[in-house]
Amino acid sequence: MEYDVVVVGGGPAGLATAIRLKQLAIEKNQEISVCLLEKGSEVGAHILSGAVMETRALDELLPDWKADGAPLNAAVTRDEVHLFTTERKSVKLANFMIPPSMHNEGNYIVSLGNVSRWLGEQAEALEVEIYPGFPAAEILYHEDGSIKGVATPDMGLDENGEKKDSYEPGMELHAKYTVFAEGCRGQLGKELLSKFNLDADSDAQHYGIGLKELWEIKPENHEEGLVVHGSGWPLEDATGGSFLYHLENNQVVVGLIVDLNYTNPHLSPFDEFQRMKHHPVFAKVLEGGRRISYGARAIAKGGLNALPKMSMPGGLLVGCDAGTLNFAKIKGTHTAMKSGMVAAEVLFEQLKDNGAGSANLTQFDQAFLDSWAGQELHESRNFGPAMHKYGMMIGGAFNYLDQKLFKGKMSFTLHDTTPDYAAMKPAADCRTIEYPKPDGKLSFDKLSSVFLTNTFHEENQPCHLRLTDPSIPVAKNLPIYDAPEQRYCPAGVYEIIEEKGEPELQINSQNCIHCKTCDIKDPSQNITWVTPEGGGGPSYPNM
Repeated sequence: MEYDVVVVGGGPAGLATAIRLKQLAIEKNQEISVCLLEKGSEVGAHILSGAVMETRALDELLPDWKADGAPLNAAVTRDEVHLFTTERKSVKLANFMIPPSMHNEGNYIVSLGNVSRWLGEQAEALEVEIYPGFPAAEILYHEDGSIKGVATPDMGLDENGEKKDSYEPGMELHAKYTVFAEGCRGQLGKELLSKFNLDADSDAQHYGIGLKELWEIKPENHEEGLVVHGSGWPLEDATGGSFLYHLENNQVVVGLIVDLNYTNPHLSPFDEFQRMKHHPVFAKVLEGGRRISYGARAIAKGGLNALPKMSMPGGLLVGCDAGTLNFAKIKGTHTAMKSGMVAAEVLFEQLKDNGAGSANLTQFDQAFLDSWAGQELHESRNFGPAMHKYGMMIGGAFNYLDQKLFKGKMSFTLHDTTPDYAAMKPAADCRTIEYPKPDGKLSFDKLSSVFLTNTFHEENQPCHLRLTDPSIPVAKNLPIYDAPEQRYCPAGVYEIIEEKGEPELQINSQNCIHCKTCDIKDPSQNITWVTPEGGGGPSYPNM
């Protein structure tokens, strides 16, 4: 199938790219064919974010969004920021002590999955061809090395790669230009970084894992529009932060972000999140409520310093596939959308007058940096490195000065060049962590949590979690790091079992919720996440 532009990924960045391209085509009375592939069963099924949304990009892209029914219903009414000192105590910061980047006046608490579903409807109304359940599994190249398009995977293969009765061959989609918008740690984006050496001049990308639950709570505990952020306890062996956002209809979202540069292999982000909810700040809101959904997703939080080159011959990287999130704001939707809009404008100039233009798209990199999104990332460039270098207290104080007094315009730039996986220390050098058993009221186990993600994979298919060397988990990770994949995975995918009296790694790939943490945090960099059959994975409602 031939198109002018193929977009890989149906999140905010990919949809903004497709919408803006079609808008420009209509404005200039030009025909441009745009196809968008989404690996989830529907647009929005795999989308998970906090999320407090800044509408700056949406205002530019679809200025009538409110009249057109965009699902932004809970306007932020006030902010609270807490420093959690112990499992029972906390200090609520005065308003003047909160950095400007964490003030949320004018923002909205949203389900980003529902926002993406609505954006998908807007794209289809502009005649973007959207194919949910069709992941892009392979990049196609021209003989000169430029990108030709992508291919979807063969369907109906068994676990040995043999054809089943349901076999369907994959499909090639050729395009003049291909936009990669897969989200954080995209499979194809990872390949492009390596093939085109896109990150040669940038710092190592840094990541967090965000864990989130959706709750329905008692009306007397609910305050629509309240945004609560916190730092400190329970994270004694990691940096990160907690959040509690009050949506409409007596619903709240509660979550924890754990930076993946932590050193202690005994740490379990899932269990840190579960015990966090017992702190009185969260417990007084959640008690008597009902947990509706659970999910987790990796977050690219390296910011400007880790931003790779985003253009290559015949293709562009946008959104979290490149790492455009502004972690100082704990927001990335607006910057991801803006990157897609800038990409669309660059591509349109190449395509206008029905031409293919040049395969060289290097002007996109500067165009993004010159946009308000690029300038915003520049102003927050020191935020993450300060936290990594100096810790929560000193790093937080530095960032307060940087953001509040200097407005992100300090004359120097901090760097953190150590990849997250390389930060892990041997288990023998770290304290063990005993986590309390879940009570089934505020805290829960992994398997009951995974059940709430509505995750489904066809079991008899090739495993999409691939080991470069199958011996490493038992020969290296187990004796040195006490098999940390059992704990950093938030879905119980990895287990060490006894097989004929010997330890063996069992991969429960059907549990995978596509968070990508294993691909990032494995200390041996031995795990590669690849897309499973189309439509597989979680099906998040309202997340």
